[in-house]
Amino acid sequence: MKKNLILMIIVAIVLGYGYLSFNEANENASAKRDYVAFKADIAANQIRSVKIDGRSITGYRTNGEKFKVIMPMIDQDLLPKLEEHKVETTGVLPEEPSLLLSIFVSWFPMIILIFVWIWFMRSAQGGGKGAFSFSKSKAKEFREDEVHTTFADVAGCDEAKDEVKELVDYLREPGKFQKLGGKIPRGVLLVGQPGTGKTLLAKAIAGEAKVPFFSISGSDFVEMFVGVGASRVRDLFAKAKTKCPCIIFIDEIDAVGRKRGIGIGGGHDEREQTLNQLLVEMDGFEGNEAVIVIAATNRPDVLDPALLRPGRFDRRVTVGLPDIKGREQILKVHTRNVPIAEDVDIKMIARGTPGFSGAELANLVNEAALAAARKNKNLVSQAEFELAKDKLLMGPELRSKVMNEKEKINTAYHESGHAIVGRMLPDFDPVYKVTIIPRSRALGVTMYLPENERLSYTRSYLEDSIATLFAGRIAEELIFGEDNVTTGASNDIERATYWARNMVIRWGMSKKVGPQLLEGEESENYLGNSSSSLRAMSDNSQNVIDDEIRSILQKNYDRAKSILETNMDILHAMKDALLKYETIDSEQIDDLMARRPVREPDGYNTSKSADSGNDDQDKPQNPESGNGGDAPKAEPAREQQQDGAQNKPSKPSQDSF
Repeated sequence: MKKNLILMIIVAIVLGYGYLSFNEANENASAKRDYVAFKADIAANQIRSVKIDGRSITGYRTNGEKFKVIMPMIDQDLLPKLEEHKVETTGVLPEEPSLLLSIFVSWFPMIILIFVWIWFMRSAQGGGKGAFSFSKSKAKEFREDEVHTTFADVAGCDEAKDEVKELVDYLREPGKFQKLGGKIPRGVLLVGQPGTGKTLLAKAIAGEAKVPFFSISGSDFVEMFVGVGASRVRDLFAKAKTKCPCIIFIDEIDAVGRKRGIGIGGGHDEREQTLNQLLVEMDGFEGNEAVIVIAATNRPDVLDPALLRPGRFDRRVTVGLPDIKGREQILKVHTRNVPIAEDVDIKMIARGTPGFSGAELANLVNEAALAAARKNKNLVSQAEFELAKDKLLMGPELRSKVMNEKEKINTAYHESGHAIVGRMLPDFDPVYKVTIIPRSRALGVTMYLPENERLSYTRSYLEDSIATLFAGRIAEELIFGEDNVTTGASNDIERATYWARNMVIRWGMSKKVGPQLLEGEESENYLGNSSSSLRAMSDNSQNVIDDEIRSILQKNYDRAKSILETNMDILHAMKDALLKYETIDSEQIDDLMARRPVREPDGYNTSKSADSGNDDQDKPQNPESGNGGDAPKAEPAREQQQDGAQNKPSKPSQDSF
């Protein structure tokens, strides 16, 4: 607040000085015109007397009128002219100007600019007490009694906790390890996707060990001046040595620890000097056995090899996405301070959120609490958790996005096609919910809920996924004809082609091509998965690959079409149910598949009556359908690229229209 006030005062002074300078220039211009007229009056004998005070002239005209005029510059011809025309003239002795005042006035603009430059430099470098304090470390220091996070606050990553528990034992009883000649790892690298709890785990280590904790981001080291980052590293470790034993936590270390020599012109001098200093501090001539460095990143592949060698970050702890048991534990941690109703089933919520990270689960609980608060409830019920889950997966309901009747019918048939084929295929996930309420960019959504965690995928599951993706377009084609299909299936076609292509060139699921890798350099695709380009090969081989991809797609397209042609009555009935209720869940889908009358969805009447007053987030729903290629994108398999080729569990799959 004080800095802002000082800046405002300085700006006001500069503007005022500029205004005065500009005003003085305007006065000089008008004074020149007045002075010319004054001399003309002297020549016409219209001036009776004058009094000269520097450049200011006052006096009286012959008609008794008083006047005042300013000389724009000293005029040597004025006095002879006044004497010639017999004008009574008096003068005022000028005051001697102050030397200090003259110097101050002449240097005032420069002084102001210097102060502004110093202020901006200190602000850019984080302030501080000294003029060169920006070379000091920006790490936040927490005393041993200020870190209250413990392992009880960390859930869903039991293996990672077991890996780091010995750090706590070492910090508590170092002699236990030293008497046998053992040395604790100097650096521990926490690797995992964003939101999996890497920072929380580091705090828990400090909280359990009851030692000082220094926290800093990797980007806080690098500045515009070469050598500042290295100076900050030295200052950080110097402070840490005075607090031994202690923990230094560097978040997003890839900001400063990237591989050297790969930047433009061979590298970045400031970043590389900072990295070099970090390497020396971690394993130089001086041992820092009582200073443990913990770093976190979700990009271990870009780190410099020297950081990962034994003696530095010689232990890598993977903090992965939680499984169903871990998600249940995380939800229990985040609902400890949230009043929940008796109908809330934590296990069911955990089962319905595969692929969610710890941060996403925390956001889920928070959204549920906010939804209950909007309805003036005292407890958070299962309905609010369902609403929050649907909002996070699909985005908020867009009831203001009005579809005409034809679009509604088209969307209803499209989503019904996805749901029917998904339910009829044995190896695919059960259909959980279908809606034609627009959400985010999707006009309608069909959601499938996996019964179990999937870490790898079979060929039959992938083929069932492709068939289900095509089902929406096939339903449009069967009802409206080939000439009236819409662009709503563009995202489905893109995803189906992606799976078929990877089955052929990457996963060895083609008899003609065989189990061989036919790809080049990896890259990140639109689904967040690693993709790769075809390596150099003959035209004949590329034709074989194209034929195999086309064969897989056509085979599953025909499977889906056959299922829908056999169950046209269910397709029409589900369309009618969607037009009536807008959203149906597994109970209504069971009725439709059994060709029974459709029961009314729970809360249907209340939700319909509340539509006019509630916002677009007061009705639960969930996703799995496509919106002209722009819908939320999900996939059956997301491959993990670090620490092995194991697949990551995916979130509930969705077909969006």
